[in-house]
Amino acid sequence: MKTPLSRQEAERLVHTYADLILRLSYTYLKQTQDAQDICQTVFLKFLEKPRTFDSPEHEKAWVIRCTVNACKDLLKSHWRKTSVSLDAALHVPAPERSEGSLLAALELLPPKYRVVIYLYYFEGYAAKEIADILGLRPATVNTQLSRGRERLKTLLEQEGFA
Repeated sequence: MKTPLSRQEAERLVHTYADLILRLSYTYLKQTQDAQDICQTVFLKFLEKPRTFDSPEHEKAWVIRCTVNACKDLLKSHWRKTSVSLDAALHVPAPERSEGSLLAALELLPPKYRVVIYLYYFEGYAAKEIADILGLRPATVNTQLSRGRERLKTLLEQEGFA
């Protein structure tokens, strides 16, 4: 079993390779925060499983290969494909709400019902997808959808819409 890295060795690795990892990651990802995440990932791999290298060139080649692989993994990740930056989302308008609208009635529901109904009907997610997003069981989402629909129906009837 290999011994863990000493503090001195860890500092040497950071001073030697941090700039290389950040620059290389940035060329792949074009975002500073993502490049910093990759830098941490590469150093964690060093710490979790210390390696022995034949030469400084071998060590540098491993760092480069590890960085490239981590960048590729991030680029093909589900999260990366299904999310956008806050800057891109800044220009998307919120749904318009008018008095007596369904959205106005939806806002009167408790949050747990409001969220699942909004995701289901306005965003088009299936109950299983909503469960995954919210960290709930699919049966819980189905129950919340059912109860939320009932409450929404009652609210709309009280307002004279049904």
